[in-house]
Amino acid sequence: MGLTLHNWATVPLLSLLFSSCTGYPPSKDNCCILDERFGSYCPTTCGIADFFSTYHTSVDRDLQIIEKLLQQINNSTAVTEQVIHHIRNIYPEEKTADPHVIDGFTQKSRKIIEEFIRYEATVINNEDVIQQLTNMYILNNNKITQLKQKIAQLEMKCQEPCKDTVQILDATGKDCQDIANKGIRKSGLYFIRPLKAKEQFLVYCEIDTSGNGWTVFQRRLDGSEDFNKNWVQYKEGFGHLSPDDQTEFWLGNEKIHLITSQSPIPYALRIELEDWDGQKRTADYAMFKVGPETDKFRLTYGYFIGGDAGDAFDGVAFGIESSDKAFTSHNAMQFSTTDNDNDRYEDNCAEQDGSGWWMNRCHAGHLNGKYYPGGRYTEKNSGTDNGIIWATWHDRWYSLKKTSMKIIPFTRLSIGEGQQQAGGVKQVGDV
Repeated sequence: MGLTLHNWATVPLLSLLFSSCTGYPPSKDNCCILDERFGSYCPTTCGIADFFSTYHTSVDRDLQIIEKLLQQINNSTAVTEQVIHHIRNIYPEEKTADPHVIDGFTQKSRKIIEEFIRYEATVINNEDVIQQLTNMYILNNNKITQLKQKIAQLEMKCQEPCKDTVQILDATGKDCQDIANKGIRKSGLYFIRPLKAKEQFLVYCEIDTSGNGWTVFQRRLDGSEDFNKNWVQYKEGFGHLSPDDQTEFWLGNEKIHLITSQSPIPYALRIELEDWDGQKRTADYAMFKVGPETDKFRLTYGYFIGGDAGDAFDGVAFGIESSDKAFTSHNAMQFSTTDNDNDRYEDNCAEQDGSGWWMNRCHAGHLNGKYYPGGRYTEKNSGTDNGIIWATWHDRWYSLKKTSMKIIPFTRLSIGEGQQQAGGVKQVGDV
């Protein structure tokens, strides 16, 4: 395909033939072409020749440019035809699609679009949830970062040599009175080793200026320690000992047994109580002893020495049954826990009351009971009288604020040491 334009070679010849031709003034009647480039006259044949002579050079140049452009277009057209031919060879024309197939694809496409619309609606409806989860993620991520920093700090601290910040005093003995007999007059933490003990263990010794050394084995202060423990925990002890005796603990039945059974000289037990009005009372028992584990750490005592708290260990007649007093006494009772029931009740008193104690059916004094801030509680909100009870002072629906149980060799228990005498109770030295 091509387009050839011939050069205007005849134009100079026309110019020579008609250069001497004359013209006449143009008008609409005698001139078919009025163009200012022809001057003031209507062009004759000679005028046209002169016009061609004037403009043919530039026109010829323009035609040559156009011819080149046309040639390039012709070349591009040929290339395009080749490309089209090549594409058709690679991708032959497809057969006419089955309209039923097209309808099936249309339905599937419509379903997909509807599904997308539902998903979009779900995302929009849950934007708040997504934002909340994002905020939670950011918050948790910040917490994780803080925890990692804290762990790094602790790891660095753990690499430092351990420093004992609790002062354990140097003196030792078979009990706290033995330590006091050596001239020690400072209360605090000491290691003791009863005669039958295989190794020493830590206790809090309460030593007064008169040289009386009390070994403390129970402390209730603020409810910070849960006394609902199993048999092994009550055997070994739990809670925390502190130099100022301002923590809650149970020393351990095995340790109490080793202390109270090591000497022919019996021990005295002092129970100290405080209610929520700040009133304080005590109860003392002579010849207190805790038996071995083979006898379920049985509690025994000789008699109630005295004390303004009253003798709850002897039981209380609550007025529910005629045998209340006998069923709530504690002397000669074995120790019971939720997982080791040794009481005289058809059910499990320890499980019912949520703590370990020398249960009967069940108790009149129960110093390991549940801690009730404020003191008062009811059967309706507790189900049972499971508080810290000493029923010969406050009734069984009053839970005490503070308690302690401590022992000392009976010979050291002073007469008139703040004890209020109760009628008919034996005093120190009575037979």
